[in-house]
Order: sequence, then structure tokens, then C-alpha cells
Amino acid sequence: QVQLVESGGGSVQAGGSLRLSCAASGFTYLRYCMGWFRQAPGKEREGVAYIDKDGSTAYADSVKGRFTISQDNAKNTLYLQMNSLKPEDTAMYYCAADWRYCGGTYSKGNMAYWGKGTLVTISS
Repeated sequence: QVQLVESGGGSVQAGGSLRLSCAASGFTYLRYCMGWFRQAPGKEREGVAYIDKDGSTAYADSVKGRFTISQDNAKNTLYLQMNSLKPEDTAMYYCAADWRYCGGTYSKGNMAYWGKGTLVTISS
């Protein structure tokens, strides 16, 4: 059974940092596209960053240069280091996984597995 469990959310002031973690289990981690999504109140869910099965990464324009996605394969854990946080980064952040290459699967948000999310709140 695939499980994704996010942690690391919280409340910080603008300019601060947080590191989100996503502990994955129940599948062969290295063979999956892994991504972070977020959904702010009243807004649609959007992709934040992903690591594809070949190790390539991609970021939303709004977070480029501030967020870094990484993974610890030995721990089956995905991370999202978030620096220089802004109030507009406030959202529920979700970890997601899919056995297909990221590509259109990620861009359409059609990932097979999702965590329950962790809340990030940035105050000005």
C-alpha cells in the first residue's frame, strides 16, 4: 500500500525558511516521479516542483531560486527546502507520486498517489 506522509509545515515570517519532508512507503521509490503541489485558500492546486525518474528537476516560476527539491533515496524521503518565503507561499503543501514519467502527468496534476498535506503559513 502506497503511503506518502508530509511533515515540516508551520508558521514563519516572510523571509524565513522551512523544510518539508515526505516519507514514502509501499513502492519502489526510485522508479517514481515525485512532486510537490500546493493549494492556497480559494485557489486551484498548482505544481511547485518535481524530481523525475531520471533525476531531472523542475520548478514553478514563482519558486525558482527560492525552493529546492531533493530526495534521500536511502530513506525514501522527498524534501522541499523553502527559503525567502513570501506571504503568497501560504498554502497546504502536498507530496505526490506516480509510476509514469512526470511530464504531462505532473503538469495536469494527475499523479497517482497523494499525501494528506502539511500547512505552511507565512506572515508579513
